[in-house]
Amino acid sequence: MTLLLLGGAFAFSFLLTMAYRSFALRFALFDVPNARSSHSVPTPRGGGLAIALAVLCVAPLWFWRNGDAIPAEWLAVLVTGAWFAFIGWLDDLGVFVSTLPRLVAQFIGAILALSMLSGMPPIVFLGISLGGGWVGIIVGLLYMVWMINLYNFMDGINGLASLEAVTVCVGLLIVSYVSHWEPELSFMLAILASASAGFALWNFPKSRIFMGDSGSYFLGGTLGALLLAAGWVNPDWLWCGSIMLGVFITDATLTLARRLARGERPYQAHREHAYQHAARALVGHVPVTLAVCIINVAWLLPMSLLLATGILSAQVAISVAYVPLLLLAFYWRAGLPELNEPDESIDHRGEISQ
Repeated sequence: MTLLLLGGAFAFSFLLTMAYRSFALRFALFDVPNARSSHSVPTPRGGGLAIALAVLCVAPLWFWRNGDAIPAEWLAVLVTGAWFAFIGWLDDLGVFVSTLPRLVAQFIGAILALSMLSGMPPIVFLGISLGGGWVGIIVGLLYMVWMINLYNFMDGINGLASLEAVTVCVGLLIVSYVSHWEPELSFMLAILASASAGFALWNFPKSRIFMGDSGSYFLGGTLGALLLAAGWVNPDWLWCGSIMLGVFITDATLTLARRLARGERPYQAHREHAYQHAARALVGHVPVTLAVCIINVAWLLPMSLLLATGILSAQVAISVAYVPLLLLAFYWRAGLPELNEPDESIDHRGEISQ
C-alpha cells in the first residue's frame, strides 16, 4: 500500500506538471527574466503546485488506510503546506504586488503551524533554550518564515530546489531507519521525495517549467513544519533536518546578511547567491545542482547519522557540518555583487513551444 501510494504521488506530480504546463502556456503564465534570473526566455511558472497537490491528495490516503484519523501533528503539517502552496500560487499569479502583503500571509501560515503544533519544541542549543514562552513563539515564527523564504531564494537554477527536496528527504529517511523515527514521519518524508521527483523530470537538466513560489513556499513551509513536529518527539531530529538543509541555509543566510549589511532590500531581485555565482563560473546549472546533491549525500547525511546515533552532540555535528559549507559560500562570493562575469542565461532555458 505504501509503495503504491508513493508511486501514485510520483505519477500524479509528473502528469499534473505536464497538464499545468499546458495551462500556463495557454494563459501566458510565464516567468519573465529579471535581474535575479538565470534564464533569458519567458518560461512557464507555477509547476510546483503539482508537488503540493500530489502530497495533499495522496498523503491522507495513507493515514486513512485503516480507517484512522490523521494524527494532529501531521494534519498540522498538511494544513500548513496547503496554506503556503495557496499563497505561493497567488504570488505566481501576481496577486502580491508588494512585499508587505506577502510577508503578512507568510506570518499567518507560521502562526497556523505553531498553533497546530503547540508551539516551538523544547530544544536547547549551546545551553540556550529556544522553546517555550515568548522566546519560543518568536523563534518559531522566524524559523518558519525563514524556511519559506530561504527555499524561495534558492530556487533559481535548474533542478536545485526539487532535487534538494529529494536528496534531503531520502537522506532523512535513511536517518529515520537508523534511529527508529515514527512511521508517519518516514512516510511524510517519502511522499515529499516522490512528488518532488515527479516534478524534477520537467525541471532538470533542462527546465520546461519552473517551480515558482507555489512549489518553493510549499516545500519550505512543509519541511519546516515537519521538522518542528519531529522536534517534539526528539529534538535531535530537528537538528538532523537542519544539517541536511545546510547548503540552502548557509548560502541564503550569508547572502541575506551581506546584502542587509550593504543596506539593500531583502526582496530586491539579484543574482548574488553562491549557487548563482557558481553556475555562471561553471557555465552551466547541471554541475552546480549535482554538486549540491553530492554534498547532501556524501557529507551532510553522514553528519546527520553521527548525530542521530548519538556519536556526536547536536552542537558538534552542526558546527562540523556547517564549517565547509560556509567556506564554500565565502569562496563562491555569496552575497557579493557580480564581477566581470558573463551575463548570458546559461542552461536555464525553458521550452515554451507547444
